[in-house]
Amino acid sequence: MSSKLIRGTFILTLGTFISKFLGLFYVIPFDDLLEGHPEGASLYQYGYVPYTIFLTIATAGVPLAVSKFISKYNAIEEYAVGRKLFRSGLLIMTLTGILSFLVMYLFAPVFAEMTIPSDEQKVTVEQVTSVIRAVSFALIIIPFMSLIRGFFQGHQSMGPTAVSQVIEQIVRIVFLLGGIFVVLHILDGSVTTAISVATFAAFIGGIASLLVLIWYWFKRKPHLDKLLEQDKGQEDVSLGNIYKEIISYSVPFIFVGLANPLFQLVDQVTFNRAMAAIGNANFSDIAFSVLNFYTHKLVIIPVSLATAFSLTLIPTITSSFTNQDYKEMKSQIDNTFQILLFLTVPAALGLSILAEPMYTVFYHPSDLGTDVLGTYAPVAILFALYAVTAAILQGINEQRFTIFSLLVGLLLKLSLNIPLIKAFETQGAVLATAIGYLVAVLINIVVIRKYAAYQFKLIVRRTILILALNTVMAVVVIVVYKFLNRFLESDSTFQSIIMITICALVGAAVYGYLSLRVKLAEKLFGNKVAKIRTRLRIG
Repeated sequence: MSSKLIRGTFILTLGTFISKFLGLFYVIPFDDLLEGHPEGASLYQYGYVPYTIFLTIATAGVPLAVSKFISKYNAIEEYAVGRKLFRSGLLIMTLTGILSFLVMYLFAPVFAEMTIPSDEQKVTVEQVTSVIRAVSFALIIIPFMSLIRGFFQGHQSMGPTAVSQVIEQIVRIVFLLGGIFVVLHILDGSVTTAISVATFAAFIGGIASLLVLIWYWFKRKPHLDKLLEQDKGQEDVSLGNIYKEIISYSVPFIFVGLANPLFQLVDQVTFNRAMAAIGNANFSDIAFSVLNFYTHKLVIIPVSLATAFSLTLIPTITSSFTNQDYKEMKSQIDNTFQILLFLTVPAALGLSILAEPMYTVFYHPSDLGTDVLGTYAPVAILFALYAVTAAILQGINEQRFTIFSLLVGLLLKLSLNIPLIKAFETQGAVLATAIGYLVAVLINIVVIRKYAAYQFKLIVRRTILILALNTVMAVVVIVVYKFLNRFLESDSTFQSIIMITICALVGAAVYGYLSLRVKLAEKLFGNKVAKIRTRLRIG
């Protein structure tokens, strides 16, 4: 695996993981601050899902599309082409941001009515409208910021994106929690006002992130200007052709970015209707918050590695593909799949096994939360695989198939969601999501095999080995967990932490020992791991 890919992946993985980590842990005080207002989390999510979709459309897949475009022309030393795109793109992103804000703000009542079909629900259309309008202000600034991130990523400089993500998240969370506390506990305001302030925090976080990126721009500008001096100047690409190429890249990126929000949107517009149809309208808001907010926050953590891989994989595979270095490209794909599965599978499996204490620690004891998290956690593997397979398709210029695979997956989700919810309630929505993602991943894999001439034999063998190691680990962890359950109570936060810690350490020890024993870790991570194996006298 190339040093640039490893370093870039590490930086973005660290930044993404910290950002996701913060995005998970703020939910603990968030849940405490909303005590007595159980509808607060649902109200928050009702506003955030449409915002995420509008944000993805407003940015038009810009970070990854610009990253791929600049990486392509940098590979042939045509640095001026990328700079030309950057200058004009800032203006266009500003205009798309303002337009998206206006549309979301003005049509907020329409989106709210689509979400709330029954008067028996705790949340009203007027409440959802207020929250959607509050969060829409972030659209003004985020697209502009995303272009700068894409520019740096195209130069395989992942630090600015990682740092700005973390700063954005910290500022957003501080404002969010502070706002809820002030409104509810000092001003004695309504939950609607509190959640509106909480969603407006996305705008404040965006400003902080933009300031970080501007600082990086001035710091890196001397180096970027030196690259311009080395420009060959043989490619005179007009702005029209630049944007034609960018659009061809960005449309698939939009669909990839929309994948998870669109699956959540399907839940948002169908879940309440399906629950009302089986007489659970008064319980629907709470169940929806468990599905699309609380458990989703936990499930998405193992996916942070895939997100980082997809961001770094596209420019590196694009560069290899452009230079027709197919051996290097195959090596990059090999290592990406193996490392992804090696890390994501045990994380998702552990989360599923320890669903009850995990939900208790982060939120509160809940039978529904435990059941949904236990079922939902393994779906994280499919989320990760979809992100990475879609990124590979972008890198080999077969991005059109990402649209096809997503549409097929969404169609399945939309077709199955209501009947499965009626049959299995909240669990049915999880099952429909899993089926949709599984089919989308399989389509992507078939396309990669055909158009990248990539053979999955090695990956299949390694996947079987990884699953075998995880099976052994899971059995040991389940035995330990059941033993601890005889002495510790999983509805106690402190005792749940003890259970999670002991089970996680045992699981990591077993998985680590087995992966060293069969030399899998050494093959994936190199000689440093081999030295560890030698010191521990394993194998």
